[in-house]
Amino acid sequence: MAKEKKVEQITDMEVDFAQWYTDICRKAELVEYASVKGFTILRPYGYAIWENMQQIMDAEFKKTGHENVAMPVLIPESLLKKEGELVNGFAPEVAWVTMGGSEQLEERLAFRPTSETMFCDHWSRVLHSYRELPMLYNQWCSVIRWEKTTRPFLRSREFWWQEGHTIHETAEEAQAETEQQLNCYADFFEKVLAIPVVRGRKTDKEKFAGAEATYTVECMMKDHKALQGATSHYFGDKFSRAYDVTFTGRDNKLQYPFQTSWGSTTRMIGAVIMAHGDNNGLVLPPPIAPIQVIILPVAMHKSGVLEAARALRERLQNAGLRVKVDESDNSMGWKCAQYEMKGVPLRVEIGPRDIEAGQCVLVRRSDGGKTVIRLEELEQAAKEQLALVQQGLYEKAKLNLDEHCYAAFSVEEAKKLQEEKGGFIKTMWCGDVACEQKMKEEAGMSSRCIPFKQEHLGDVCACCGRPAEKMIFWGVAY
Repeated sequence: MAKEKKVEQITDMEVDFAQWYTDICRKAELVEYASVKGFTILRPYGYAIWENMQQIMDAEFKKTGHENVAMPVLIPESLLKKEGELVNGFAPEVAWVTMGGSEQLEERLAFRPTSETMFCDHWSRVLHSYRELPMLYNQWCSVIRWEKTTRPFLRSREFWWQEGHTIHETAEEAQAETEQQLNCYADFFEKVLAIPVVRGRKTDKEKFAGAEATYTVECMMKDHKALQGATSHYFGDKFSRAYDVTFTGRDNKLQYPFQTSWGSTTRMIGAVIMAHGDNNGLVLPPPIAPIQVIILPVAMHKSGVLEAARALRERLQNAGLRVKVDESDNSMGWKCAQYEMKGVPLRVEIGPRDIEAGQCVLVRRSDGGKTVIRLEELEQAAKEQLALVQQGLYEKAKLNLDEHCYAAFSVEEAKKLQEEKGGFIKTMWCGDVACEQKMKEEAGMSSRCIPFKQEHLGDVCACCGRPAEKMIFWGVAY
């Protein structure tokens, strides 16, 4: 008798969170390592999650007038160097092409680490009048950054993302765009990914190279570490001046447009794993799940069972859900474990007794909750259960965030809280980069953001004791 196939086990997160994460990435068939060190292959299931994210986000971008474009993957070195702060910020991570076929190139070409330079070069050629503004562009692509330490989704040498780039007639319009896109990201995290975020501004030390201001959505993972979810940057007219992007203004004089950029990446898949996953594997929010409902026929060798399962699939597909019937000869136990590993939000079980009783069983992946329903109630009941999964995931993640934010009034107290409890540590801050560096060196935490929702915790900086007006969040981040 052939040995029954087993679902591979994963490390418990309480034993080794990093290994638990890696186990899920590979055993839920999201990624596999490539032959080039630091690169990963997005497997079909992982890519399907990214496609669902893309479709939802792309629709939201288009609602506000953004158009998709495609820029070259290679950037001439001379072009990259025009804005010194940007090239200096990315220099350690840039990968270079020096040969074309068998010939040495006259000028090195950089694989894009980001595309501000290419967009500026393009705009310098096509922008003429204020009547053409704003130009609201976005592209879906991959970029290469030569990271030293890599981990699937969180940090790899090539990753997939969207990068929005816009230019505007006035600074006020550009600033409004920056804030609008940050809020778009925040809504996506909270309403689609079921991950609550802290919205705020990055310090000057942590802002994007070349930006006047960087805004961020910060998330908390189950191990109470921070993850930067997405960022939105305001550049002023600095890049326009560096790349000679001009337009004829309403006063018939040449002016420089004001610029923004904003981006989110496949890191969001890593965020979903670490915010919602458990020791049985991945747990997916329904909006991004490649399979929203898995139908498992019980004793499918018996007459009518498989036909009944297929009929349920057709009904749910007609109701707009993504559905699969597992018709394999694996055991019921294997199937349940397999689809739990893959994070399918809702399981439907139907067998001979269910058919006779005119019912089926619905099981939520998020909390294991079971519901027996009449077959005629299937479509409505499935949608209700999926809504409960989404709501439950957000509530758990929100509780995790709320319960792991702590106020501290000195570096020593902040360090102790981080070591004992983790999470976000909030303090008052004077704004001095020396104090930011002190927190990093003595407490092991980087600044996460200056939150928009400020609290008055006192009048003095926790690092130096001087007057302070801003509250800041610190944390250990991925």
